[in-house]
Amino acid sequence: MKRFLLSFFAFTVLISFSLTGNALTAENDTISIENQKVTKSKLTVGGYGEAVYTRHFYSDNMFRYSHPDRYKNARGHGRIDLPHVVINIGYDFGNGWTMGSEIEFEHGGNEVAVEMEPEETGEFEHEIERGGEVALEQFWIQKSFSKVLNIRMGHIIVPVGQTNSAHLPTQFFTCYRPEGELTILPCTWHETGISVWGKIGKWRYEALVVPVLNSNMFDNANWVKNGSASAYEFRVANNLAYALRIDNYSVKNLHIGVSGYIGNTFNNDIVTNESDKYKNVKGTLLIGTAEFDYNCKYLIIRGNLDYGHLNDADIISAYNKNQNHQSFSPYPRSLVGEEAVAIGGEIAYDIFNLMKNMDDRRLFIFGRYDYYDSYIPYEGALTDYQWTERHVMTLGLNYYPIKQVVIKAEYAQRFLKEQYNTEPMLSLGVAYSGFFIK
Repeated sequence: MKRFLLSFFAFTVLISFSLTGNALTAENDTISIENQKVTKSKLTVGGYGEAVYTRHFYSDNMFRYSHPDRYKNARGHGRIDLPHVVINIGYDFGNGWTMGSEIEFEHGGNEVAVEMEPEETGEFEHEIERGGEVALEQFWIQKSFSKVLNIRMGHIIVPVGQTNSAHLPTQFFTCYRPEGELTILPCTWHETGISVWGKIGKWRYEALVVPVLNSNMFDNANWVKNGSASAYEFRVANNLAYALRIDNYSVKNLHIGVSGYIGNTFNNDIVTNESDKYKNVKGTLLIGTAEFDYNCKYLIIRGNLDYGHLNDADIISAYNKNQNHQSFSPYPRSLVGEEAVAIGGEIAYDIFNLMKNMDDRRLFIFGRYDYYDSYIPYEGALTDYQWTERHVMTLGLNYYPIKQVVIKAEYAQRFLKEQYNTEPMLSLGVAYSGFFIK
């Protein structure tokens, strides 16, 4: 596995540096309040949103992997979703002080209603009308000393991985965010902490100190993804984590980025175990990522590699399996892999480039490949969840009638090990991203 990952990384960098062309880099397409100094208004308001219809031609039954033969000819199901609807608000106070915020409604937000039930002697009842999320994904104050040095304090994005650093729906071609990173890492990953960032020539750096993930929330299906979740009114911060991201734009039309993360995840909860049995258990989590994005307007090529390692995975797995078994406990009580990996790549060509008088209209035909495994077991593990290793092939279209709006269509198929059924799906979506006031 390690030899394969090193080979892929070398191949990625070689391909990246060999490409040239004529257009804007992905950096210029991002909704970023970092650039407020060049805007006309002190107030900036923007956002993005997505609506998606998907038809799954396979069963989503919880036993489809333990008894695949029962669900081989399943009719499947359809779903309509609002993955993300986001409002960005920023303000420039002057003298280098700025504020940024982002309110996100995931899957339509949540709704609770109070109703009177006439058949139950006029009782008032609370009913959940919709099961989504409303989250404050960003809220920070920033002091800019120069282009080279900026300090951001508050609730901030942790830019580890390609999707966390470029998560707008106009920055990827699939209807949903790329499946590999979306499965094994928090996405969009946001924490309360401190960030120091700046630009030096064609380089950009960002270093962060944030609360570490909680190993009690790790599982086999999503590795450490849910470790940023908190069931409480606060985020536990017994331990801190450190993240670093470096981006380079030296080659025209090409962006290359790497990022890393390290922190001790064990005992980062409101209930800790101080017994001698666990005194040397740290659960150190290391994540490393590499990516490239080549954009010459009519041709876009992207690739990413994410690899993570969790120390003490065997002890954490046993500990988590014995967590509180009360029905309202937030813990998944699952085994967790020692390693996880996600590799992805996509290529797209603008068909309208071959035609005249298309103005800003663009029609990309694209293909994408993802490979990921959320559970690579520790040595000696008695359980190997083979359904966590997946390949995904996607073909689709992205139509931009204007720069800020995209209509998406795709067909994807997920391939698992031979004993499992393939999982084909068809999706249609519409999305936007842009500023309303700037």
